[in-house]
Amino acid sequence: MARQQGKVIAIDGPSGAGKSSVSHIVAGRLGYLHVDSGALYRIMTWQCLARGVDTSDPAAVAAAAQTIEIECRPEDGRVAYYVDGEAPGKRIRTPEINAHASQVATVKEVRDKITALLRSLTALGNLVVEGRDITTAVFPETPARFYLTASAEARAARRQKEEVDKGIANQSAEAVKASLLARDKMDSTRQYAPLKKADGVLEIDSSELTLEQVVEAVMASLPAHWR
Repeated sequence: MARQQGKVIAIDGPSGAGKSSVSHIVAGRLGYLHVDSGALYRIMTWQCLARGVDTSDPAAVAAAAQTIEIECRPEDGRVAYYVDGEAPGKRIRTPEINAHASQVATVKEVRDKITALLRSLTALGNLVVEGRDITTAVFPETPARFYLTASAEARAARRQKEEVDKGIANQSAEAVKASLLARDKMDSTRQYAPLKKADGVLEIDSSELTLEQVVEAVMASLPAHWR
């Protein structure tokens, strides 16, 4: 007998739009598993760098991606990732990973592998999946699709606050904003599965909204029998 597949709430948007915070809270309130798809690309980047792969060489990255195996386990309300039985932890949140992740994420073979992995996670239960191509390429048929956005200024202020809170702040607000805009351009212009607002998704501009207001907007727009 085929295993029943879980429901999927898909949330896309650019860096600093609030995807992680909103997804985490919505998942917690509904008892769904929170899935951070961006961490999978960071893991691929981490493993490429650890193996001495030139991340500017798509063919080399593609070849390496075929040999990288990521185990997914439901833990504490989220899907946790392991490589060779070890959790990546903070090793995938370093400036070096930040500098190379976008290059790795543009490689079709990497995106294909991660898309297949994300789709397989529905066997674990109901999911809230955040990312940049979840509503367009990974789960385009789910009835619960959202695109979170905010002004560049609002996103930069949030990202800088996150860095301050983590004790890793080393950029001015303008530098953070420039970095976000550069990432936006790379994500939205890549050839394969670019970041874009899909037809039929609910767009929520959080520039002037509180986190709770965004969460409530998502919850109110879910299919009635999902709440």
